[in-house]
Amino acid sequence: MFTPLRPVALVASVFLAVTSLSLAAADAPSGVGVGARPPKDAVLLLDGTRASLDAHWTYWQGPGFASALPIRWKEVEDPVDGGRAIMTFDPAAEGGRYGAADIVTKKEFRDFRLHVEFLVSKPGGNSGVYLQNRYEIQVLDGDKTSHGMGAIINETPSPYHAYKGAGAWNAYDVRFRAARFTDGKRTEKALATVYFNGVKVHENVAINQVWGGP
Repeated sequence: MFTPLRPVALVASVFLAVTSLSLAAADAPSGVGVGARPPKDAVLLLDGTRASLDAHWTYWQGPGFASALPIRWKEVEDPVDGGRAIMTFDPAAEGGRYGAADIVTKKEFRDFRLHVEFLVSKPGGNSGVYLQNRYEIQVLDGDKTSHGMGAIINETPSPYHAYKGAGAWNAYDVRFRAARFTDGKRTEKALATVYFNGVKVHENVAINQVWGGP
């Protein structure tokens, strides 16, 4: 599971490929970045419509959960290109309350390639993309630290130079290999390679600690 985008953002496209895990430099820019097309084997998890939101997503009912189905996020007009997008606001999460109204995919995934497009609607907007509900790739306008935009949170510096800014569409493309366990003990750390708007910003980063949910 992964949890994208707490309030003050729009999201137009999320797709995930579970068999095509290649994300090499040759893929850029046509295979990654804003407007990238899903591979043939991809699962299209969100296309900017209410129907796709309801079909593939539900709330994460963690300890801070304070909302109720159906998901309160709304289908709106894309403010940049026309078409449709999903606004991530839920009154239960106003003020950035973590876990109050975060969403997760109904289906769980292990190793995958993920594409997500987001637009921060106002300066200071704070959100995030969680991989397996454990490891966060930060969405935080104005923050250039290891807790800031594009960082694998608390693990890497922010690649803020790749960010297009509030009011513009941005994209993360992630190749993720889940941690491996033997007899309940971790034997290999989770690995993530991240492209931010078509620029490779993290390569095979070993993630040391769970920073998100359980």
